[in-house]
Amino acid sequence: MANPLIYHKQGWIEVICGCMFSGKTEELIRRVRTALIAKQKVQLFNSKIDTRYGIDSIISHNQNKVAATCVKKSDEILPLVEKDTQVIAIDEINFFDMGIVSVCEKLANAGKRVIVAGLDTDYRAEPFEVTAALLAKAEYVTKNLAVCTKCGNPASFTQRTSKDKKRIVVGTTDAYQARCRRCYKKPRK
Repeated sequence: MANPLIYHKQGWIEVICGCMFSGKTEELIRRVRTALIAKQKVQLFNSKIDTRYGIDSIISHNQNKVAATCVKKSDEILPLVEKDTQVIAIDEINFFDMGIVSVCEKLANAGKRVIVAGLDTDYRAEPFEVTAALLAKAEYVTKNLAVCTKCGNPASFTQRTSKDKKRIVVGTTDAYQARCRRCYKKPRK
C-alpha cells in the first residue's frame, strides 16, 4: 500500500535545530540529497546574512555544499518557488524574520515538504522566536547535539567567545563553541 502522505500529496514541515556545530546543515544537506536521489525537484534557500562560506550555496562546517538561492527577507521566497517543486529546504532559519513561519505554512499547505534548519537558542540560551514558532507548527522535529569543547559531553548550548553583544553575529569557531549545560556560562547583561 502506498504511503498516504505521499499519495495524497500532503505537505509538512520538518525542523532540524540545535546549537552551533551540532550538524544541522549537514543533516539538511543529507535530506536534500536523499530527495534528489528519489528524483524529487528541490529548491534551497539561505539567508543573505550568512556569508561565512560564500553566497548562493548552503555549506556545512565540513564544507559539504549544495547550490541555493540567497534571500534577504522571507517574503522573497514564495515568488521564487516553482510550481513543480516538491521539496523546499531553508537553512539558517533563525536569521529570518517572523514572516518565514507563514511562508513555511503556505508551502506545506500547498503540498510541499518543507525542511528548515537553524539554531533553537542564541548565545544567551534564549529561544529564537522564529525557530520556536516553527517547532510548534512542525510535523517532524530533530534536535541535534554537538560535543562540548570543554569536557566532551553532549552539548546543546552555544557559547560565544567574542565580546560582541549583538544577538546575531555570524561566525564559526572564531566566535563560538558548543557547550554542555555544566560548562556553559551565561553572559552577563
